[in-house]
Amino acid sequence: MMFGYGDEWWVLLLYPVLLWVPFGPFVMGGLGVWCARRPGPWPWLWTVLLPLEPVGASAAVIVLPWSQPTRTDDLVGYLLVYVAGITVLPWVLGYGTTRVVRAVRARRGRGGAV
Repeated sequence: MMFGYGDEWWVLLLYPVLLWVPFGPFVMGGLGVWCARRPGPWPWLWTVLLPLEPVGASAAVIVLPWSQPTRTDDLVGYLLVYVAGITVLPWVLGYGTTRVVRAVRARRGRGGAV
């Protein structure tokens, strides 16, 4: 029994959500670098599976109160901050930065100007 009720086991699904806020951008940035350095199915699979639980659990909390209509501005704010800002943007920055650095180094290595 947690918090005095036997049916509140689902709160355990929200602990990764709390950890995803401070550590998620660093994890997703690292996954973006991993995807850029080692192309293949495993980095891409981990990129999708790792944030699935924290993002999915928090999305369920936003959408599930069926008794009240979901407010569009809350949903848009969640998608912009939690999904795009914490999850997607750091991955894109890590992936893009690594690809640009590798391209610049390859260009210099082919006999380009110093």
